[in-house]
Amino acid sequence: MDTISEKLLHLFSYEQMTAKFVDFFPSLVASFFVILFFVIFWKIIDKLLKVSFKRIDLDTTIQSFIIQITKNVIFLIAIITALSQVGINTGSILASLGVAGLTIGFAAKDALSNIISGLFIFWDRPFVIGDLIEINGQYGKVEQITMRSTRVSTIDGKMIAIPNTQIVNSMVASYTNFPNLRIDIKFTVDVSENLENIREKLFEIVQDKEIYLAEPAPEIVLNDIKDFNIELIFRVWIKDEKKHIPIRFKLREQILDTLVKADVKMPFETINVILDKKAEIEK
Repeated sequence: MDTISEKLLHLFSYEQMTAKFVDFFPSLVASFFVILFFVIFWKIIDKLLKVSFKRIDLDTTIQSFIIQITKNVIFLIAIITALSQVGINTGSILASLGVAGLTIGFAAKDALSNIISGLFIFWDRPFVIGDLIEINGQYGKVEQITMRSTRVSTIDGKMIAIPNTQIVNSMVASYTNFPNLRIDIKFTVDVSENLENIREKLFEIVQDKEIYLAEPAPEIVLNDIKDFNIELIFRVWIKDEKKHIPIRFKLREQILDTLVKADVKMPFETINVILDKKAEIEK
């Protein structure tokens, strides 16, 4: 027992620790400068890539993908080089990854799934940066696509990070994949109203307006017949699909204002309760 204590005291003595630190310090400094070199190297490459992207007018989503892949490769090389400078056998570490990879894979399967899903998103391109999308009830603008998640800014100012696996396995609605978008406004009127008169009044709202398309032409269709009213849908195509929310709100207000001014009846469902006085007296 004393021999073990003596060996430990000798191993961790001031002289031994100082000597090991002196021997290790140059390697540590070299490792630091290696990391510093690769950081500076990445800054230069990042600027060169961005300048090149501007010259060739490359798609923003592809730019993001190339930058992320390049950054990860450079920093992986930096870590391996830095570890070799401090005397760590990186070759044996890389060889052991084959055995440890299974364990790491099970432990980080969700992270790996998100990375693979991120590659699928970059390859399949269901949407790109700047698109307006809706997924699982969340609507917003795609701000960034990373290897792990997709960042979406909502209309109320929130930033949502959606895991890429969830996006790949869900239905994604894009509002900006095509040059134009149709908006549908539902409203109800009395069953006795003249539909042609309503069409004439409402078509005047969008006629000769630059924000709306003349072709396909706007239309008002009968969607449902109810007991107290009928449901109509005003369908109109807009030029700038990215402004569909404010245009929708404005058009809904204009429809209401036009119908009110035209004295169009817009009844709502009511319940008539008839009391049987004779039955009440008998009780």
